[in-house]
Amino acid sequence: MPRILAVAVTYNRSAMVTRLARAVAAGSVVPDELLVVDNASTDDTVAALRELGVRVHEMGRNAGGAGGFAAGLEAFLDSDADLVWLMDDDGVPAPDCLELLLPYVDRYDFVGPAVVSDSDPEQLCFPIRLPGGSRTVRRLADVEAAAHGSHDGGLVEDVVIPFNGVLVTRALVERIGVVREELFIWGDDVEYLWRARRAGARIATVVAARFAHPATDDLGTPEMFGLTTYNHSPSDLKHYCMCRNNVANLREYAGPLGVLAFVVKTVWFYLLTKPDLGRLRMSLGAMHDGFYGRWGRHERYLP
Repeated sequence: MPRILAVAVTYNRSAMVTRLARAVAAGSVVPDELLVVDNASTDDTVAALRELGVRVHEMGRNAGGAGGFAAGLEAFLDSDADLVWLMDDDGVPAPDCLELLLPYVDRYDFVGPAVVSDSDPEQLCFPIRLPGGSRTVRRLADVEAAAHGSHDGGLVEDVVIPFNGVLVTRALVERIGVVREELFIWGDDVEYLWRARRAGARIATVVAARFAHPATDDLGTPEMFGLTTYNHSPSDLKHYCMCRNNVANLREYAGPLGVLAFVVKTVWFYLLTKPDLGRLRMSLGAMHDGFYGRWGRHERYLP
């Protein structure tokens, strides 16, 4: 049995992260240790976790999800664990989630569960595009159908929602390094997945495994006559980081055309789909920062 370190990152979410810790401890397979990276919470998060016997790595500042996962992965590399199980603090793995993922780590480097809405488990929390097509799906049934039609029934290869119950091998982390902490939030998980894919990682979703997560913001809002979607967020911090980090990631992994497509989608969304000139100006500034690698400006939006 491989040694497994579970890693979650939290900030001022005592009730949610303790719920997660209890769910991890109650699983049919329990990791050897749960490490929670705390981003300088000001509530009772640290005390509540320690009362449950959870190891807490306290950051001296709020480094965002990206900084937290970077610290968690560094702790993983310093440990003797073979696998790291990465998860958001507001999600909950099904009792058999880890058990269902484990049989695939000999063949895959980066394997995760289906991420469903905690209020409607028949719906995906995050819309995904299945391999071999351009259609974005939101129903769990569509992912199940794609898995059953695959050559290895039950799997959807080359698709995973990162940092929501994903199991990653030591060999892959040693090969590609840790999360880029300068991204702060939003897009750090995508960058890590794309970096893994570029490095030849074998990636898959195990559809029978489940990870429940709150469906938040207007993720996947249709635009351009339904031809595409846009991830709108009412939070200025999230939106700034999303635009900045998307452009930085697309520049690195998709090239100028990928960047241009995202710029066009953003302009269309805030001119036509949900008109907001102030948000459009913010978006253009964030995308400029992402293109030229200007980090740290998200701090103006911190509470």
